Amino acid sequence: MRNSNLAVSQNSTVPLTGIAVRRQCRSGAFDGHTAGLAPGYVQGNLAILPKDWAEDFLRFCQANPKPCPLLGVSDPGKYELPKLGADLDIRADLPGYRVWKNGEIAGEPRDLLSIWRDDLVSFVIGCSFSFEEALLQSGVPVRHIERSTNVPMYRTNISTQAAGRFHGPMVVSMRPLKPHDAIRAIQITTRLPAVHGAPVHLGFPGEIGIQDLAKPDYGDPVPVEAGELPVFWACGVTPQAAIAAARPPFAITHSPGKMLVTDLKNTELALF
Repeated sequence: MRNSNLAVSQNSTVPLTGIAVRRQCRSGAFDGHTAGLAPGYVQGNLAILPKDWAEDFLRFCQANPKPCPLLGVSDPGKYELPKLGADLDIRADLPGYRVWKNGEIAGEPRDLLSIWRDDLVSFVIGCSFSFEEALLQSGVPVRHIERSTNVPMYRTNISTQAAGRFHGPMVVSMRPLKPHDAIRAIQITTRLPAVHGAPVHLGFPGEIGIQDLAKPDYGDPVPVEAGELPVFWACGVTPQAAIAAARPPFAITHSPGKMLVTDLKNTELALF
């Protein structure tokens, strides 16, 4: 069984790098969520589709850049993405995967080595875990990191722009913030459209179809304290909702909260 603790501790004086996290995943030593890991390094969501579905999915991402900002796309059958990381093997370098068949979750394997196919195209999509470093550096608290839990994520009534066979609701991640911190968070994340950019909604979760913040569709609940607003960002789990709606015969994604940690630096993504 994989260990949810990194062999190199987050509290170690040795800072974690993207490649260090990937090697821990590949060796089977780590299967936990990646929020707060390898500060400074870009994290990415994953979607893998057969070649005959990949063009539609690419168009879906291009039509929905807030929830699906593309960081990288592989050639069919290739499991390396050298622009995102040295010695990167998409089949084993994430802490958790989901396999989908006809729009349903069919398994959550440790790696993809035994099911990899020559027609598979990998899409790496920006992740909000990347902008959390900038929030923390500016003194904006991130509650799920404080509590060492996964970020809460919710399906909404916000429709994505359909493209080919892909469509479905936008998924959002939520961070509770006091109003002055929410303003600062908007300023910070606006600079980072490659990892979802500014929030898509503040307060009033019912307006976007969220009935109970204590019951996220993915991830773990976090409390919203008195005087705080729930702040919602577009989320890279949106492709999983689109896969469920489109029902391709075969697909692979990351397990929510368990991202690919790349060698890219967050500072490389800022617009200004």
